[in-house]
Amino acid sequence: MKEEMISVDFCIVGGGLAGLAAALAAARHGAKVALVQDRPVLGGNASSEIRMHVCGAHGEDRRETGIVEELMLDNYYYNKTPNYAMWDAVLYGKAQYQPNLTLVLNASVNAVAMEGNHVKSVRAWQLTTETWITVQAPLFADCSGDAILAHLTGADHRMGREGRGEFNESIAPETADARTMGMSCLFQAREHATPQPFTPFPWANSYSGKDLFWLDGRNVDIYHTNYWWMEIGGMVHSIHDTEKCREELVRIAFGVWDYIKNYAPDKERFANFSLDWQSFLPGKRESRRYCGDVILTQNDIAAEGRFEDLVAYGGWTMDDHFPEGFYRRGHGTIFHPAPSPFGIPYRSLYSRNIANLFCAGRCHSATHSAMSATRVMGTCSLMGQAVGTAAAIATRDGLSPRAVYERRIAELQQTLMDDDCWLPWRARAVSGLFREGHVTSTGGEGADFVRNGVDRPWDKCPNAWTGRPGEAVECRFAAESEIAEVRLVFDSDLNRKDPSRNRGQSRLLNMRYYRGLDDAPFAPPATLVRDFRIETLAADGTWHRAAECRENFQRLVRVPVLARACGVRIVPEATWGADTARIFAFEAR
Repeated sequence: MKEEMISVDFCIVGGGLAGLAAALAAARHGAKVALVQDRPVLGGNASSEIRMHVCGAHGEDRRETGIVEELMLDNYYYNKTPNYAMWDAVLYGKAQYQPNLTLVLNASVNAVAMEGNHVKSVRAWQLTTETWITVQAPLFADCSGDAILAHLTGADHRMGREGRGEFNESIAPETADARTMGMSCLFQAREHATPQPFTPFPWANSYSGKDLFWLDGRNVDIYHTNYWWMEIGGMVHSIHDTEKCREELVRIAFGVWDYIKNYAPDKERFANFSLDWQSFLPGKRESRRYCGDVILTQNDIAAEGRFEDLVAYGGWTMDDHFPEGFYRRGHGTIFHPAPSPFGIPYRSLYSRNIANLFCAGRCHSATHSAMSATRVMGTCSLMGQAVGTAAAIATRDGLSPRAVYERRIAELQQTLMDDDCWLPWRARAVSGLFREGHVTSTGGEGADFVRNGVDRPWDKCPNAWTGRPGEAVECRFAAESEIAEVRLVFDSDLNRKDPSRNRGQSRLLNMRYYRGLDDAPFAPPATLVRDFRIETLAADGTWHRAAECRENFQRLVRVPVLARACGVRIVPEATWGADTARIFAFEAR
């Protein structure tokens, strides 16, 4: 068999949204990165192989930004249909063509080399090339979901539910056990103009009889559910028993579809739907979890997680699925309340006993109860971006993950906010040019908000200049200065709704969980600034066009502007449909 060696600064195992965000963040900040993924596509539970839509924080203006929002906005622009092949391509292109990033697909890590409490290398088998690939690096991150490196390296970790008394968690079971939340094999339906009959396979489960216990508390309406409750695996080992669970999940899924099409009392409502796709790869909710310097708990979440080292946030409920899953009578989960937002500390994103090992995603350091709120992919993406950014700082300064906390935590937080990762209860540092300059506008209102360091509505404050296309926001500097870049944050409508989902899910997601005849195409949010120009002020008092952008579809935009100037202004010229333009941040550096 072939052997291949890759040497990088930072190796990430796992190409879900947490791993992808970690890889992109680290590479963009100068580290040489390898991202090792055991599937042919990226995205994990969000990929075409599993097709769970990206969930995150509840509430107005709480949607996650940073890299996960960048991916969403790319998808709205390129994937107008939308379909999962294009979503896969959005994620693939980001990694494959990112400088400093080596993407290794179809490669399953199954061994490590250690030196004391440091990981020296990981070894992966790439099925498609019959090649053993060894990746050496000073720093590693486990974003695999199943925490494969915890098992291989001897990192302290947990699996199962803590007893109520260990962390004084009221929603934990009285006694600790090995049970987890289960896994699901989802399906997707497509609407047609004519009736679509369905003939079940003889090996599928049959739910034509009277004992339809699984219907208790569950919704089979195509318009209102993605069938997450077709779930098992929590009563067995959620890693070692995955293949047995997959077999039963596929039988369940075809049986449920047979019921919907042929036996449900309102089956005529769904006569024109066909089964468009069935997953054969289970999407997992829970398995191993690392133990970091901080183990996030239910009580931390309830107290809003106001850690001094918060680097990410959540806002999903403590959505604790019953281990019995499909085979439990009644609703499949309890949505224990959680504040939105709540902070997630950096110290829960690295191993407490393996010195150079980060962790992000659902395997980060948390109790079972807390992880029931942090496991959703919007939140996992923020954790991944924090880890990747920390790894770049650690690479630059020769630090361990723990030393980043001890010496560089303020820099990490500021860098994340500069990359449009909002941190609640924190403000982004603004450049001296804008802090000391005079900001005005030729129309609209709220010009001074563009330099207050809060890049979204928060605490009843809009934090944005609002004006009509053609009006401008400008800053005149205290003295003539050299500028290299203009940083902008536009309004991507963090509360955007899906016009095709008034019968079901109203929030505009990355993808839809069924395909209807009346589906509206995806498009960039109407509130985004589409066309704009940047002008600089010369010493003689004249304005000069320094840059212009057409067809912008991103929220965070950095525009290179190499000039010596007495001031700078932005003139939004068009949006994607809104009557007014909103700018949360505008500054020159």
